[in-house]
Amino acid sequence: MEIEIISKEIIKPSSPTPKSLEKYYLSFLDQIAPPTFMPLVYFYSPHTKYTNSQKSDHLKKSLSEALSTFHPLAGRLVGDSYVDCRDQGAPFFEAQVNCDLSQAITNPIPRNMNKFLPYELNDLQNLGVAVQATYFRCGGVAVGVLVSHKIADALSFFLFANAWAAAARNESAAPPVFEAASIFPPRDVAGYKPGTGIVKEEELDTKIFTFPASKISDLRERYSAEAAAGERRPTRVEALSAFIWTRFISATEMKPDPNKIYTVLHAVNLRNRLEPPLSDSHFGNISRLAIAVPAVDDGGSIDGGYELMQKVREAIGAINGEYVARLREGDKHLNFLKERMAQAIKSELITFNFTSLCRFPLYEADFGWGKPVWVGSAVMSYKNLVTLMDTATGNGIEAWINLKKEDMVKFEADLELQEFILPSKDI
Repeated sequence: MEIEIISKEIIKPSSPTPKSLEKYYLSFLDQIAPPTFMPLVYFYSPHTKYTNSQKSDHLKKSLSEALSTFHPLAGRLVGDSYVDCRDQGAPFFEAQVNCDLSQAITNPIPRNMNKFLPYELNDLQNLGVAVQATYFRCGGVAVGVLVSHKIADALSFFLFANAWAAAARNESAAPPVFEAASIFPPRDVAGYKPGTGIVKEEELDTKIFTFPASKISDLRERYSAEAAAGERRPTRVEALSAFIWTRFISATEMKPDPNKIYTVLHAVNLRNRLEPPLSDSHFGNISRLAIAVPAVDDGGSIDGGYELMQKVREAIGAINGEYVARLREGDKHLNFLKERMAQAIKSELITFNFTSLCRFPLYEADFGWGKPVWVGSAVMSYKNLVTLMDTATGNGIEAWINLKKEDMVKFEADLELQEFILPSKDI
């Protein structure tokens, strides 16, 4: 698959940012967010109503309108302190690819997804957002969107992407609320490097494992059978993440090591955990990681998935009002992060990260030529990272799993894993 860039330009906001908003201060949670782009690629079927150039003009005009509302995304990041919002604009690339849409999205190769994005994920360049529109021979189009994780979390990504799509349809969307820095005041974060854990992409392999709804239901039943009377049934994400972790431990024959700490992390939205709760329109990094510490037994097995699920539940439950109050003070949390960073550098910390985009408005971005037929992620430069996304039909979950190459060989050969996944990605 060869992609040729045919044009590049900078899209500026349709109306100038007022002088009073020229400095957008980062919150504490923005400061400690990883220095990387969050990627998504939206794939659209051919639409005879618009030519490629009309589609590009339409995307650019509506992007310009959206940037006037989301002014920090059109600015430039200055260190760990603020975004300079003087309407510097967002890069917009146009490209063409030498294949049809169906070839890209039938059994897609995750590494190919990165070709539909304008920059490498670690090449932030102090940008807020960057876009690439790639046209297929058949008339289909891929819209690749990168949003800086230093400015936004996944919910804010969708807030922006769907507001941009609404502008393209001449519809209005809920305006963003920029209050993160007053809720989580910035700190002196000298000595903390949020990029800890980034590894060379050539050491990693990313595969998409599709779990059909029926198999996810089987897993939920399996873990429900172990639950105490009156306990609620595990969610799809709880059951699936517990299963993926147990198969990873089993396949890689991980042994207990008194010098290592094994942790399972889940990204948790904090908006509904504050007092009073915030709306989904609150923009920024308003999420944190729940940390569960499962046991690893001899023989490479672990306390079964049910025990891990309980620990994840407890960890998520501990992200309550009291936790958020400590987070707002910042210093203790920063010291905790520095300790974890030191452990990670010394290889004492083995982490497995889960991010769930399930139930997020993944398939809502209609720019006027219909909703996407598929939405893809990309190859990230973090090992042991799992991104869960609803399938296009909504009747299953795609797990984008990033592992070291030698671990992936063992993981995908795991027989129990194979019983629960579709043989090839079926959209």
